[in-house]
Amino acid sequence: MRKQWVIGGAVMAVAIGAALLVMKSNASQRDSAKASEGKAVPALEFLPIEIASPTLGTLDSVIEFSGPLVAPGTAVVRSKAPGTLLSLQVGEGSRVKAGQILGQVDLIDLQNRVNERHATQESARVQFEQAQRQYEANKNLAQQKFISETALESSRASMESARGGWLAAKAQADSSRVTIRDAALVAPISGIVAKRHALAGEKLSAEQPVLTIVDLAKLELAATVGTHQVSALKVGMPVQIKVEGSSAAVQAQIARIAPAAEPGTRSIGVALALDNAQENYRAGQYASARVVLRDNQQRLTLPQTAILRDSGQDQVWLLEGGKLQRRTVTTGRADAQAGRIELLAGITAQQNVLALRFENIKEGAAAKVVNQRSAPKLSELPSPPSASAAKL
Repeated sequence: MRKQWVIGGAVMAVAIGAALLVMKSNASQRDSAKASEGKAVPALEFLPIEIASPTLGTLDSVIEFSGPLVAPGTAVVRSKAPGTLLSLQVGEGSRVKAGQILGQVDLIDLQNRVNERHATQESARVQFEQAQRQYEANKNLAQQKFISETALESSRASMESARGGWLAAKAQADSSRVTIRDAALVAPISGIVAKRHALAGEKLSAEQPVLTIVDLAKLELAATVGTHQVSALKVGMPVQIKVEGSSAAVQAQIARIAPAAEPGTRSIGVALALDNAQENYRAGQYASARVVLRDNQQRLTLPQTAILRDSGQDQVWLLEGGKLQRRTVTTGRADAQAGRIELLAGITAQQNVLALRFENIKEGAAAKVVNQRSAPKLSELPSPPSASAAKL
């Protein structure tokens, strides 16, 4: 019986000790919570370079577009009559001059047709001369009253009809001779042969392409610009062009602006003229253009990094009264190169905003501007784990 009392007393002592430990732990946690509630949250600190105020300045806008270079001085040499291509004296890459003979075409069929029309012309001339002599004879007979006036008029009508037939035959013969002259393969412009469409010995049809000649002295950049930007462009405006493969930009100017947008798009064609007398560039190369529109108006601006985009609205973090406030603003034109954007409404020039974007900041949080961020106190640093904790 005494042994049972001893065991029961030991169990009760252990239970009382455990209860005291739990009560002490709870009390410690409550004291820690009260201390945390009583401790003030430190204010966020920002350096002066992280704060910006709206300032007045100009914002040059830039319109950029790109496209291929094309050669407006391009001519296609075509066969003007059917025939066999006997020879072609130039190939792709050959340099030619205006009026140079490029090849020879066998025009025997065309020559036979010219001879036939020349013979028809001679026959019509003889008929006209015969009708003319007959009319002169009938005039003498009419004066002597041997034939009537009606017969004389009929003779004159026959003569005029023969004259018309002769002139028509003459015109056809002249047209055939012009066709033979134009059928010669002659370079219409000076330039470089870009493509050969036919080979010697090939049978050509009328208007079949034989050669393409390109004049590289003048090139154009064919591009499109959005309808919301084209109003700022004018014919003759200087433009900086950078051609692929070339590190230096070259000067060009706007030559033409299309009067209407292309069907199915909201873009308008723009052609830029580029002098290429040294033939440094080739048709087909890709080029980008950059038009700088100078701004003559003073505008209230902010760094672009200060603008936040949220739910389709532009916003900034405003530092006012020692607290952070989120403010919606209205922006205008932007200068990407300068990194600034126009501020139309929302804040004034005397207010301060965060010039950079920060994460995990909340509206209403305490904030201040300091010259140097303060180092954390030793009490705020995490304490190293205790030996007993390490053992656990």
